[in-house]
Amino acid sequence: MVAGYSAAQVRAAEAPHLAAGEPLMLRAAAALAAVIRAELVAAGRPRGPVLLLVGAGDNGGDALFAGAALAADGVEVLAAPTGPRRHAEGDAAGRVAGVVFLEPDETEPEEVGAIAAGSAVVVDGILGTGTSASPALRGPARELVAAVLASIAGHAGRAGHAGRSERSDRGPGGASARPIVVAVDLPSGIQPDDGTVPDPIVLRADVTVTFGAVKAGMLLEPAAEYAGRLELVDLGLGPELATMVPLVERA
Repeated sequence: MVAGYSAAQVRAAEAPHLAAGEPLMLRAAAALAAVIRAELVAAGRPRGPVLLLVGAGDNGGDALFAGAALAADGVEVLAAPTGPRRHAEGDAAGRVAGVVFLEPDETEPEEVGAIAAGSAVVVDGILGTGTSASPALRGPARELVAAVLASIAGHAGRAGHAGRSERSDRGPGGASARPIVVAVDLPSGIQPDDGTVPDPIVLRADVTVTFGAVKAGMLLEPAAEYAGRLELVDLGLGPELATMVPLVERA
């Protein structure tokens, strides 16, 4: 059985670990980087490029730290922040490692979309569980994802593969007809507790790397259709979660 917990339950389970100074974000980012590396190898494009879609919160920080680790290993990594605010330490780590930043005041969403279509992996690090009350993308973030969706769909259509790609959708040399989409903790725009999707502008993930515990919404329709394969990263929250009743359990 897979247990799904609410965003509030996961935050409560994390709280004593954060209070003790445990580096949960760095652990999460290292695991995220490992999954992305595996996807790059499977796609036959171990050097990328990888495009990070970066929000202002912790999911953006996870993406930036993972991108920094990949860039330090020689992977081409680009980051498209949704606005001027972002995780300061993750931003600094990315710049030191050589991540190329596509600043929103200098780069149009359509440009980011074109880059996404040519990328090996696109990482959705825009929204996290902290936006559970109103999870729909808004403003520049929505425009960015809409442009990425349109560009990916056009690229897949030209390559003869509409919709989501599967592992069989490999072209010459192992290249994919469209980028692999990796979501950070959950796809941006889905409700983490009840699985609703209030707006169709959501980047469907091939893989969701979720931290600490599976969020209940990803086990419920329609959000489950957007989550793809779930990769759970153990952050040591087991003792705390054992005292809680999960919202959902699925075989």
